[in-house]
Amino acid sequence: MASNHYGVPGLGEGDSAKVAEILQDRLYALNDLHLTLKHVHWNVVGPHFIAVHEMLDPQVDTVREYADEVAERIATLGGSPKGTPGALVENRSWNEYSIGRAGAIEHLGALDLVYAGVISSHREAIEATGEIDPITEDLLIGQSGQLEQYHWFVRAHLENAGGELSTSGASSEVEATELAEAGADESV
Repeated sequence: MASNHYGVPGLGEGDSAKVAEILQDRLYALNDLHLTLKHVHWNVVGPHFIAVHEMLDPQVDTVREYADEVAERIATLGGSPKGTPGALVENRSWNEYSIGRAGAIEHLGALDLVYAGVISSHREAIEATGEIDPITEDLLIGQSGQLEQYHWFVRAHLENAGGELSTSGASSEVEATELAEAGADESV
């Protein structure tokens, strides 16, 4: 009896599996991002607390929805999305968010790097899926546009009037927080 692989008509089983694998990495990243945003929401302090605290709630909700969209696309392709914390930790290619209770500017400095990483890897996934599955490519393009806007919201707090970003050149979250804090001190 022939296999009744559930998948998308017109997209072969091999291509479906390849796209699902790419999306699984995006699912890990989106789940991690929404948890990181909520962590910052709970741990931000200082004079800009309420602005950042309230700015993050819609971002958390949107990113959580994006994770759901990606998981459902994986299932549509015939895959089985992995959404457990253990699978995320075991398979992620980035370090855990390392900033605890800290000022708004410090957290935003670290989030600048977090968003840059997620957006860059989303763009790589767009390129990789575009040749195989334009439906998945379109899903990721739509998500990237909103993620880029949220990144802009974060960066607006870190930029001076001349357009210079206080976190420019940072290679770690800790370094970004230090640069963001130093930039805030200089503008006072």
